[in-house]
Amino acid sequence: MRLGFCKTLISFSLQNPSHLHKIPIPYSISLLFFSSRPKESKPTVTVLDYLINKHQFSHEVALKASSVITCLKRPIEVDSMLSFLKESGFSKTHIEEVVKRVPEVLTANLASNIKPKIQIFQNLGFSPNDIAEIVSSDPWILKRSADNRLGPSILMLKTILGSNAEVIRALKVSGWFLKHDLEKTMKPNIEFMKGCGVSSSQIVKYMFNFPRFFLHKPESIQDFVKTVEEMGFDRKSKMFLAALRTVSSMTHENWELKLKLFRSLGFSENDILDVFRRVPQVFSISERKIKEVTELLLSAWNIDISYIVRHPELLICSIEHRLKPRLRVLEILEKENALKKKPGTEESTLAPTPQEKKKRKGKVPELAVLYSHPSE
Repeated sequence: MRLGFCKTLISFSLQNPSHLHKIPIPYSISLLFFSSRPKESKPTVTVLDYLINKHQFSHEVALKASSVITCLKRPIEVDSMLSFLKESGFSKTHIEEVVKRVPEVLTANLASNIKPKIQIFQNLGFSPNDIAEIVSSDPWILKRSADNRLGPSILMLKTILGSNAEVIRALKVSGWFLKHDLEKTMKPNIEFMKGCGVSSSQIVKYMFNFPRFFLHKPESIQDFVKTVEEMGFDRKSKMFLAALRTVSSMTHENWELKLKLFRSLGFSENDILDVFRRVPQVFSISERKIKEVTELLLSAWNIDISYIVRHPELLICSIEHRLKPRLRVLEILEKENALKKKPGTEESTLAPTPQEKKKRKGKVPELAVLYSHPSE
């Protein structure tokens, strides 16, 4: 039909030479042909409608995902992604948590990006439910490099912790272990800590309670050790690791603010050092909490600063659930003359040891400049 149409036009032109000066016939045909074809457009689907209507996601999760990815050009690939996660042991709750926190997983390449990472866990013997729990608790794991970061980090954790069960427990606590190069951070830090006399059991305990501590740069950990030793800590002390962890969590500015607060409450330089040496964790609590507990204790009975210095663990206690109820009991006992000794009059059960007395001789360390947080 198209050939016949062209012949008709050519014949008409030969019979009417006056038309030859106009637009060349091939160009005219081209215009007629292409202008008549409809433009092709790629269909797109809104993420909000797609997740709610097709996959029955909650409105909250769909809305969160649509704020990052508005439309899907290839919904069939997303279907494959969600089907793969489901077949790998992810429940609807697991999948929604992953999509809510990392919407980009919807458009990630399944074959080259997501599958290899899930297979690393599978090949190491993790159960489908464990994999789903680990990934959904920290979906950013799926953004890590499979060969260069994810696999080596899991193997390193297993070497340190000894079993898949412990690795699973650690990763459920924090996915930070899979976001760092453990060969350059955790491994040398643990070896250094063992060289300082810290036991393996203490190290493992801190890995679970304070997972980011061993992920500092090795040179930073060495600076922390130098700092706490200058404060009078012995590496064999049970408080040595606690002091390191506390120092590592504070900036120089925060340290200065704590010192300023203690001084304003009436603590001397020696008092502040004694508090830190006995319970380093006190410096990790808020300034407001320290102030409120100190003022409460100083207003009760004849308790003074020296009593708090001997029992700095009181600064960590809950005011409403522990301190006030116990102070109320003491008031009742005193009214009934059943109190043999007031708290503020007892002798210290944490009196300075000969070694502590020796350390205190001479000039007191300049607390304001003793601690300087190393640059990260």
